[in-house]
Amino acid sequence: MQHSARKLSTIITGDSQALTDSFAEDVDKGLSASPKYLPCVYFYDYHGSLLFEEICRLPEYYLTRAEAEILRTFAHEIISYMHPESSLVELGSGSCTKTQYIIDEMLKERDGIIYSPIDVSREMLKQSARSLLERYDNLKIISVAAEYEEGLSHIDTHTDEPKFILWLGSSIGNFEFSKAMNFLKGILRSLRPEDLILIGFDLEKDKGILEGAYNDSQGVTARFNMNLLARINRDLRAEFDLDRFNHHAIYNEAEHRIEMYLVSTCKQEVPIADLNRSYSFDKDEKIHTENSHKYSPEAIAALATEVGLSTVGQWSDSMEYFNLTLFRKRRR
Repeated sequence: MQHSARKLSTIITGDSQALTDSFAEDVDKGLSASPKYLPCVYFYDYHGSLLFEEICRLPEYYLTRAEAEILRTFAHEIISYMHPESSLVELGSGSCTKTQYIIDEMLKERDGIIYSPIDVSREMLKQSARSLLERYDNLKIISVAAEYEEGLSHIDTHTDEPKFILWLGSSIGNFEFSKAMNFLKGILRSLRPEDLILIGFDLEKDKGILEGAYNDSQGVTARFNMNLLARINRDLRAEFDLDRFNHHAIYNEAEHRIEMYLVSTCKQEVPIADLNRSYSFDKDEKIHTENSHKYSPEAIAALATEVGLSTVGQWSDSMEYFNLTLFRKRRR
């Protein structure tokens, strides 16, 4: 497959009105529930995406460094399994910083690449595409501003090449095991035999290391968590006083997961104009905002078996904090 050296970037937007409606509906549903919750997918508006990039540079947040070490060390080996005409697809691409290890190795083997990042933040897609196109000449970017499954369906209609899918950053940890299984089964339906998917898993480790990563000394993770309320203020004309909530993150050893909450510091009522109602909070009442499940090698293997994936290769960092596993659709 040959690509011209000209720089090209296209952004395909999903149904933005549907996303807005879903946000309002999910906020109402979550804040009306007992216990209260907010879906973690809504962390990643533009403000949240920038805060997450800041988290990735924190000394306590080992995940990004560990995954980057794996990619830096093993990218050539990882892409050796790739079909020679594969396009590169990334779920939840963010700033695409780690992706560059894969792009660098791919461009040693071929004249050009089609790269399709999928992210809910259109602004982050524009910013990362601009940065990549400044660095690489032989790159065609088809960005999709949508959630994962909708984004993949858009890509299937715009490219015919085999897909090499990246799902980095341990985003799979945000799903309960059964939901991770169902999500991967959905992706599996669109995979062809030559397609591959590389998934990042944060591994089980000492509780102190895990809790430190989500309770950093600079308070960036707290601001990231609090941005959910700030986003509701911005997008739904709510009146959350952020000083009346605290960030709280703990490791639940029985469930093998970090749990993040926003905790009300007092009894209060919060009106949300666009939802035409108010929501009551008791002192110390929690809003659950995220789970981040930590995997054992056995859990990764069990997930693959349940979903119908075959393991192609596995790589870990020098501390064995993080795992990248390359899968393909199991041959019948």
